[in-house]
Amino acid sequence: MDPHYAAALAALESGSEMRIEQVLQGYNRQNSRTFTFDRNEEEERKKVCDEILKVLQKDLGPSCQATSLETIRILSRDKKVLDPLTTRPAMLALIRLAGLDYTQSSMQEISDVGVRIEALKCLCNIVFNSEKAQQLSMDFKLAVGACERLKMHRDKNLPHEIKFFDLRLIFLLSALRLDIRAQLKDEQQGLLLLTDILESTLDIKWSDKYVVATDCRDPPLPKEQADLAMEVLKALFNVTYYCSQQENDEDHAHRYRYLTAILCHSLLLKTQAEDKTEELHSHTINLLNNIPVSGLDLLFSPGIKCATVDYNGKKMDAVEVLLDFMEKRIDRGSNLKEGLTPVLSVLTECSRIHRDMRKYIRSRVLPPLKDVKNRPEVGTTLRNKLVRLMTHIDTGVKHTAAEFLFVLCKESVDCLLKYTGYGNAAGLLAAHGLLAGGRGDGQYSEDEDTDTEEYKSVKSFINPITGHVEEPMPNPMDGMTEEQKEYEAMKLVNMFDKLSREQIIKPMRVKPDGTMGPLEEVANEYTSDHNSTSDSDENV
Repeated sequence: MDPHYAAALAALESGSEMRIEQVLQGYNRQNSRTFTFDRNEEEERKKVCDEILKVLQKDLGPSCQATSLETIRILSRDKKVLDPLTTRPAMLALIRLAGLDYTQSSMQEISDVGVRIEALKCLCNIVFNSEKAQQLSMDFKLAVGACERLKMHRDKNLPHEIKFFDLRLIFLLSALRLDIRAQLKDEQQGLLLLTDILESTLDIKWSDKYVVATDCRDPPLPKEQADLAMEVLKALFNVTYYCSQQENDEDHAHRYRYLTAILCHSLLLKTQAEDKTEELHSHTINLLNNIPVSGLDLLFSPGIKCATVDYNGKKMDAVEVLLDFMEKRIDRGSNLKEGLTPVLSVLTECSRIHRDMRKYIRSRVLPPLKDVKNRPEVGTTLRNKLVRLMTHIDTGVKHTAAEFLFVLCKESVDCLLKYTGYGNAAGLLAAHGLLAGGRGDGQYSEDEDTDTEEYKSVKSFINPITGHVEEPMPNPMDGMTEEQKEYEAMKLVNMFDKLSREQIIKPMRVKPDGTMGPLEEVANEYTSDHNSTSDSDENV
């Protein structure tokens, strides 16, 4: 047996509080950063967990309790040793030590802060790593107890770590259990409760209904406030997931508009570190995807002081933050599906519904076209970067980027091809059944796009496939005799025929409805029509 575990077990079995605390403190210091454990010592770790749970039933001092819980927290990082910690008595003991048993008076007062914090951390680890613990959390109504304490979060004297891990636990429970998510949403009024906590955390001051008084000269948000705000945003994302589009009554519309105004303020905040600011904005943007699109007009940020971006009398500072965030994520180039698609989706819905927002975003992304010498995907502008994404290997990224540009073009095929070229847009047009041209189903204003003089002068020379002016290419058939041309043509036909027969490629055609279909359908239709004609000729 490992000497560290042997010493821990001996101390725990001795019953000496001083000895227990001394030995476990040494173990905790040595393993505070340990997240990977030796498989050969699983049984020893289980025994230590079991013995600590027995000790915690005794009347220990707060310092020894906190140290023992810290050891459980470290050991609970290992999924293989959770059996002793996921029994009904063990879970109930941890819930009570965390002060989250809603039936107990311990809910009302935080006496031993260190014990509460360590017990909360243990619960977070165990719930995250164990389905059995998640079920027991539902049985013991852990989310109800957590929500009862969330109602105390406006109290400035409640320690930061208590607030943080309360929210972390709510996030984990709502992410891992759909029944707990529904319980939070319906029985516990999760949207209202969490919005209230977010308002308190960000020290929101209202200048009008749905208008937060935002001043860009305010100092950066302190780290503790930023961390709390992000936990609230994550929990709100879970509570509002799949709900926003189904709840159209007046009360829910009010709650979502109220929340959207706070999210607009959140976008305009800065923290003490650039990476923390980006993280805060990322969680804000994720949540904006759950907001009914009718409420996104609040991103015009009417209450901001010292606004720097004005468009048609409307302040677009929050929209500018979204655009800058999008460009940073594109430039980073990694994890685009999770990092980029949420902000693209928000910008797409803003552009689809709100005319002024679309016009401003288009002025930034698709300004009047002047450069037609380079391919649309070549360059460093936002248009170039987004066009490159239209052929990205990840289908989700490719579709979201193409849809964004399509909406900016008011779902006009001609306009989209002008900015992207047919080759880049073919995938989106095929998905929408618009390969033959036309418009999408969206409803947009009738204002016309104006072409620049530079574009008009070379429009007839632009290759519609590549989307730029190409240098004239020599004709490869110049100097060939008719026999040579026929030979080359037949050679090409035979190559395509071979590829088709071996099912390496499948010849397709654009059908009258603008979708793609197998070319063989044409032959079948022709044969069917020919046979029908022949039959009719034979009838008398």
